[in-house]
Amino acid sequence: MRDPYQILGLTRSASADDIKKAYRKLAKEFHPDLKPGNAANEERFKEISAAYTLLSDSDKRARFDRGEIDASGQERHHGFGGRSRANAGRSRAYSGAGGSAGDDSFFGGEDWFSDLFSGGRKRGGAAGGGAGGGGSRSRGSDINYSVSVPFVEAAQGTKRRISLSNGKSIDVTVPPGTEDQAKLRLKGQGLPGAGGFGAGDAIVEVHVEAHPFFTRQGADIHVEVPITLNEAVLGATIRVPTVSGPVALKIQPGSNTGSTLRLRGKGVMNQATKQAGDQYVKLKVVLPDPPDAELVKFMEEWSRTRSYDVRKKAGLE
Repeated sequence: MRDPYQILGLTRSASADDIKKAYRKLAKEFHPDLKPGNAANEERFKEISAAYTLLSDSDKRARFDRGEIDASGQERHHGFGGRSRANAGRSRAYSGAGGSAGDDSFFGGEDWFSDLFSGGRKRGGAAGGGAGGGGSRSRGSDINYSVSVPFVEAAQGTKRRISLSNGKSIDVTVPPGTEDQAKLRLKGQGLPGAGGFGAGDAIVEVHVEAHPFFTRQGADIHVEVPITLNEAVLGATIRVPTVSGPVALKIQPGSNTGSTLRLRGKGVMNQATKQAGDQYVKLKVVLPDPPDAELVKFMEEWSRTRSYDVRKKAGLE
């Protein structure tokens, strides 16, 4: 592997911010989705990702600058003297218990590839820089990605395609009922290990987009549905939305704003119990807009002989 500084077009005095900016620029230019099937482009992207993975890790970068590891992150051997033993000690301390990645994903929630692919549809980020073992025998590092999923798709289950740091694309299954910020682990899809050890994992964080009228509490869905004055007074059967499509709901005569009805099994899948939650429909009585002249006249006549104190009943007086 070539010098990672040369690959990213940097000098050894480059700051961490310079490294990020250089990687972002090159990744946008050479990302495999821009030129599908172009083997040379995919190899270039792999080289760029590997260079960023090394230089974005301050410990690995320092060891590379000191000549302790090569551009691929492998140990340089200097014979059997004290220097070699000291390096081995540092390698063991650095490798830790398996070299798993932290939550320092480079992209986090930025999702800056979204303006390049599929007409702006959000996609998972490219390779993050987890801290992993860099010694001659170590498990590969995990890499963090993120995908954005609409509320209803997350409730029903869906798939999202991400591009891995090695240039491959893979379909990620988002199970039904996936919650916001849930993390999906793809075994063996991280950086390769060294010395016969296995590859790390790809950690995909799912960001569920907010919905204009659905909200979620556990496995239950809540929605506020407006009804007309005549539907509230006389009762009616109306159609209400659910995450699996509209259903008929019977409104009892005399229903009020705040009345809540339950639709059994119309929530989302609880991954622990494998049972669907419920949907709760809160009614909201809405008057005509603009006001209806005949309704106003009727209420003037009606209120002369009839009245009821709703605030006293609610304990507000």
